[in-house]
Amino acid sequence: MSSTEKHLKWTLNHIAKSDDTQVRNMSMEEMSKANNFHKSFPQYEVTPLTRLSRLAEYLGLKRLYVKDESYRFGLNAFKVLGGSYAIARYIAQQTGKDVSEIPYDVLTSEKLREEFGQAAFFTATDGNHGRGVAWAANKLGQKCTVRMPKGSTQTRLNNIAKENATVTIEDLNYDECVRMAAKEAENTEHGVIIQDTAWEGYEEIPTWIMQGYGTLALEADRQLADDGCRPTHIFIQAGVGSLAGAVIGFFANRFKENPPVMVVCEANAADCLYRSAMQKDGSRVDVTGDMFTIMAGLACGEANTVSWDILRNHADAFVSCPDWVSANGTRIYAAPLKGDPQVISGESGSVTMGLVHALMTNPEYKDLKEALKLDENSEVLLVSSEGDTDPDRFREITWEGLCGSDKEVFADL
Repeated sequence: MSSTEKHLKWTLNHIAKSDDTQVRNMSMEEMSKANNFHKSFPQYEVTPLTRLSRLAEYLGLKRLYVKDESYRFGLNAFKVLGGSYAIARYIAQQTGKDVSEIPYDVLTSEKLREEFGQAAFFTATDGNHGRGVAWAANKLGQKCTVRMPKGSTQTRLNNIAKENATVTIEDLNYDECVRMAAKEAENTEHGVIIQDTAWEGYEEIPTWIMQGYGTLALEADRQLADDGCRPTHIFIQAGVGSLAGAVIGFFANRFKENPPVMVVCEANAADCLYRSAMQKDGSRVDVTGDMFTIMAGLACGEANTVSWDILRNHADAFVSCPDWVSANGTRIYAAPLKGDPQVISGESGSVTMGLVHALMTNPEYKDLKEALKLDENSEVLLVSSEGDTDPDRFREITWEGLCGSDKEVFADL
């Protein structure tokens, strides 16, 4: 099942501010530390920042860029950045080292393995995060167990299993799988939960994961500068909000005096950040149940506490997006205007493109477009956080028209 909601829901940020203590963890210094670690991997390459000039002209924007994470480490998604860095930070902490002292060749050495031993890393995932953690654990000679929520595809499970991980699909939603994995880690000798969300009492490792995501923000910032661009707008997708908090936190630090307009986009079936923003008092609202959406990577109903503190202070708007927004974005990327390059973007990677297209072409959303000051002077950055990580679903969207448009919403997947 997918969401049958037809319309965008949105709110500007009128949330009561906090002491804003978490944003400093997303500083240029911290992101550079993570980036230096990632550079030590033989698989490391800077992912493309693709400029879509013809589309920008068509939509009435000055510039439009997308950071294409389908090229990341050969894993078709950005998530490995966080899992690998968190594992390294944990091992560094346990061996009394700074992460700068254990680059890839040291981490994978027999000497460090003898010093550290072998941990059992646990995580929950819809696919991309678990695959990234499993890949990193496998490269480093560590154990990994992954729990996936109901509705997860066999393709995603197989990709994780290829990394020598123990992996199952449970009859639980994502947040319940997180609790399951955390309990298993607690009851296992040398068990560690490597989760890309945070809750009260579990915030250090999620902060490391978010700092790992900072590599893509740091790269994008440098690529934009090389092209003579200072972004005016950043649209970023959110499940629990870890990527959104990392990107918005980085650019809030990068442009402290005059930050870009920064917009958080969610699947409307799992829009815990939007619902929390509607409360205005800073409290978090959870979404429960099955959370059916084609945006599998965003089907998370409980906000990351570290990220929420950043978003409530620095995001400008929160938008709850029906599935057709993401599907339209996937098709726009896949069938570019003549002269623009193609971007292969999966359902969780393309929702921001679908949103920008809707804002610039649909008069129904004129109020939000004007509130965000989107116009012919706007220089917009998007992040395509995954490629076709579920090839069957990608073909259903691009070939068969799944979740066609706001006028044609399909209820059955």
